[in-house]
Amino acid sequence: MNEAQTRHDLIDPALKKAGWGVVEDSRIYLEYPISKGRLIGNGRRSRALSADYVLIYKNRRLAVIEAKKRDLHYSEGVPQAKEYAQRLQIRFAYSTNGLGIYSIDMDEAQEKDIKSFPTPQEMWDMTYPELRSIEDRLFSIPYETQGGKWELRYYQTNAISNVLKAISNDKKRILLTLATGTGKTAIAFQLAWILFHSRWNIQKDFKRTPRILFLADRNILADQAFNSFGAFEEDALVRIDPEEIRKKKRVPKNGSIFFTIFQTFMTGVNDTPNFGEYPRDYFDFIMIDECHRGGANDESTWRAILEYFSPAYQLGLTATPKRDVNGDTYAYFGKPVYEYSLKEGINDGFLTPFKVKDISTTGDTYIYTSEDEIIEGEIEEGKEYTKEEQNRVIELMDIEKYRVKTFMKMIDQTQKTLVFCETQAHAAAIRNLINQMAENRSIDYCHRVGANDGARGEKFLRDFQDNEKTLPTILTTSRKLSTGVDAPEVRNIVLLRTVNSMVEFKQIIGRGTRLFEGKDYFTIYDFYDAYKHFHDPTWDGDPADPEPPSPKEPCEVCGVRPCICPPQEVEPCKLCNNTPCVCEKPPKKMVKVKLSDGNYRNLDSMVRTLFYSPEGAPMSAGEFVKKLFDDMPNFFQSEEELRRIWSIPDTRKRLLEELSEAGYTLEQLEDLKKVIDAEDSDLYDVLSYISYHKELVPRLHRAQKAKIKISHYDEAKQEFLNFVLEQYIHGGVKELDDKRLADLLVTKYHAINDAREALGEISEIRDSFIGFQKYLYEDIINEEFIQEELLVAQPKPEYNF
Repeated sequence: MNEAQTRHDLIDPALKKAGWGVVEDSRIYLEYPISKGRLIGNGRRSRALSADYVLIYKNRRLAVIEAKKRDLHYSEGVPQAKEYAQRLQIRFAYSTNGLGIYSIDMDEAQEKDIKSFPTPQEMWDMTYPELRSIEDRLFSIPYETQGGKWELRYYQTNAISNVLKAISNDKKRILLTLATGTGKTAIAFQLAWILFHSRWNIQKDFKRTPRILFLADRNILADQAFNSFGAFEEDALVRIDPEEIRKKKRVPKNGSIFFTIFQTFMTGVNDTPNFGEYPRDYFDFIMIDECHRGGANDESTWRAILEYFSPAYQLGLTATPKRDVNGDTYAYFGKPVYEYSLKEGINDGFLTPFKVKDISTTGDTYIYTSEDEIIEGEIEEGKEYTKEEQNRVIELMDIEKYRVKTFMKMIDQTQKTLVFCETQAHAAAIRNLINQMAENRSIDYCHRVGANDGARGEKFLRDFQDNEKTLPTILTTSRKLSTGVDAPEVRNIVLLRTVNSMVEFKQIIGRGTRLFEGKDYFTIYDFYDAYKHFHDPTWDGDPADPEPPSPKEPCEVCGVRPCICPPQEVEPCKLCNNTPCVCEKPPKKMVKVKLSDGNYRNLDSMVRTLFYSPEGAPMSAGEFVKKLFDDMPNFFQSEEELRRIWSIPDTRKRLLEELSEAGYTLEQLEDLKKVIDAEDSDLYDVLSYISYHKELVPRLHRAQKAKIKISHYDEAKQEFLNFVLEQYIHGGVKELDDKRLADLLVTKYHAINDAREALGEISEIRDSFIGFQKYLYEDIINEEFIQEELLVAQPKPEYNF
């Protein structure tokens, strides 16, 4: 009896006997999805995770069941059941083979054998021993799924549940920390939906629908949220417009869910803020998007909004774990009720993984020589200007031109790209250089989006975010696009400026993590050593307590003093991290230098690919090879076993999936080929080279050797297999995948029926396609042996066998 039969014939009746799927509001969820599987390249994913059963009662997940085959011990599934229960935040986990049942209480750490499953009500009483009327009321509202067209991910459900529990327990300041791209707006919508339809409010009498406020610091974020709440009735939603307020001389109050930005609320007639036009207890629930960006800071005037509406329950949404630069946010809201990290999102397959190209140039430091021309300002002779000072203290546009030329050669220029620059002026200069060098001659190929670009910049950004539009293809910016940009198509992020803050670094990385069809990864082109943040234990670790802030003095180099003016989008000084005060004198003018022709021509660069361990830690190519070498015995015990595995498409595919599960993705292995100069070799040779120090053999040589061995096939099959070998030489081992057979037949014979007429039945063709592959991976002893065989084979030029 197989596992599926066990589930249907034994477990289902046992659950129904206990009332599951029979009692009202009880549900049995089969194959409950947990992860999609990490992207591993070529549109493939590692193994997805799903729980065999999840038991749901009164709209809450109460138990997870791991089902095993009848001939396995009934407790065989205990480790999986525990893991799934932890992920799904479920108290009770069970392992069963249909004959015996093993029960685990995750909260009390109690394990025992039981004879039958508890009924829905019994499990409810075990999970919620106390009567919680508010919590029950909130959880009784089903999620809005557009009639089942889409489903919440497990971590989103966890986040919503934890917020609702916090509200039920009268916690008035609540914080959610979820990585960029994991759907904070979707969570905000579901919370609003549940609160609205349960008629929850701060009076807790359930006699009126709540008034909910969604606060952001940018119009594009408020607009995105407004558009995402479309399932509500139109008259329930209000987008607060400052123009409308000025025209009508009053704030809008005729709605249930309001969307605005801090700046609109802070301004008003006669210097009185608009938010003061609402009673202090007007809003029941306030959601603050990107709350780490100053809204909770004691010194921020935005804080006044939150304090004014203190009767309201307030939820902060952030993508950044607790660090020294955002400690005020955590001091205000407290510990997050739920966290979901970037690393978890990538490993679960809900976010796109990334790779890093660390690029250094000989222009990263500069010392003036008399051959160069000083265009403006006074140079300090003998001073070494670092790249951190470039575009802040000194402008060396020739070096910028070289950097742009370097990354434009490396990227696919048709892919959407974000370039982060030091200042708005720097972003404009880089935009100009990109447009001058671009293969695409459209006037809209590259635009700048910054504070000075206003409504025009917002339009460029909207067009960039539109997946149906290819222009603009590249946007340059300084700080404006580091957060809140939902652009799934972004494939490249270029760092042409220093990123001192870990919080900002994570936000920038988040610009590329959103999933998009055909996007297996995105690439970070790093000119400013920002990758070093990956070495920081706070990169994706536990929240850290912030250090007490120290008073900031004016910067000795640029004279910038910390700004105490109302919030404005002003570029901070990268030398001291102070924000220039608009009331203070401006920083010193930059020195501008033009390099001599000879010095420009002498500029050079070095590119280094970084690899990442399964734990998400960065490592050099050497460290990656050593770790791979140490782990290889977990996958095969000998060179002969590797050869056997690799010679059959199914076992080869399984090995690649196992390697990916262990953190060695296909994308990383392909990158490793470049590092060890094995781009013309098979991945088999890479693994053999690392594990057994075997010589790297070009695919051409393997194909030529295999060609000799297929002479026992009839002439028609030899012709087809020679065609397959040509594809293998050019495309690599992926051309030998079983799923490629149909495409190869159509490419060669134009139609499957024509292929059958030439070669025989499909089963016979498939056997030949799979069977001949063992000849590719027979041991090639040495180059002399290859040459002797080639003299006999006498292959024709251009790999045309």
